Amino acid sequence: MKYYAGLDVSVKETSICIVDQTGKICREVKVTSHPDDLIVVLKDPAWNMERIGLEAGPLSQWLFEGLARAGLPVICIETRHTKAFLKAQPNKSDRNDARGIAQMMRVHLYRAVHVKTLTSQKRRALLTARKLLQDKAIAIENDLRGLLRNFGLKVGVVGSAKFEARIRELVARTLDLVEIVEPLLDARRKLREHFATLHRKLLMIARDDEVCRLLMTIPGVGPVVAVAYTATIDIPQRFKNSKAVGPILGLTHQSGESHRVGRVSLCGDGMMRTLLYDAAQVLLNRVAKWSWLKAWAMSVAKRRGLQKAMVALARRLAVIMHRMWSDGTEFCWSREKLPAGA
Repeated sequence: MKYYAGLDVSVKETSICIVDQTGKICREVKVTSHPDDLIVVLKDPAWNMERIGLEAGPLSQWLFEGLARAGLPVICIETRHTKAFLKAQPNKSDRNDARGIAQMMRVHLYRAVHVKTLTSQKRRALLTARKLLQDKAIAIENDLRGLLRNFGLKVGVVGSAKFEARIRELVARTLDLVEIVEPLLDARRKLREHFATLHRKLLMIARDDEVCRLLMTIPGVGPVVAVAYTATIDIPQRFKNSKAVGPILGLTHQSGESHRVGRVSLCGDGMMRTLLYDAAQVLLNRVAKWSWLKAWAMSVAKRRGLQKAMVALARRLAVIMHRMWSDGTEFCWSREKLPAGA
């Protein structure tokens, strides 16, 4: 007889429910949220496991890797789809959620999601940490501007390199303010130093990675966008065609019979979507060399406006990057030799 298991994972404990092919509950248990403890239950010879459902979440990548390495047929399932299925249950609890996931696996009513490789997970962690340090440093700078403005001291337009000197210049004659801003300036300096360290590490990854170097031949695409894209897509072969990348990143909007590529659905990876939008801005506003891609975006801007052109260009960049990665070809500046599907 075949058996199916559902795992409802929390930080400390995981609820396990095992059902047979008729839907009868055979075992329910709670164990520590660790791969070894889960394996002890699921590897029991009494159960001939057909599928094991694990909802995508903060611990899912770690648990999935441990269970898959043990040879268990684990499947990571999509969160929103699971939530919609479990909403039909009258009572919300870990035990009932595990039961619902087990039944989903039994009747094959689930949507599997891709679990990224360890390399992509590490790159994603680097990007997240780098962005966190950058945001905190900018937050301190903005707070300093607001704090000094209360005393009529205006920082004005100044770059990050001269920001600290400008603050010291403004508060030089007020000892009380000096004592207040010094800790903030010290914290900002440390954040900027650690940010620079992580940024150098990211640049080294982009320099040594063949795919990143290939993607950076596209105008507007730099090391940060290239590394983030490879970490987000992970394995290009998991997409049937390049045009499927846009909806996955939330760069299309579809409602009824309308399908507008100049809008966003806000689904998918928010960081990657923002970086692609930034790359589109660079291509339109800073890249002087003309290309078919820039000409296409400018024509969209004339018809639909600059904002929609930016979104449409970000989507097209995602499609082109996927096609280049799949084919191993560099960016074509003219329309004579475009990648198929671009």
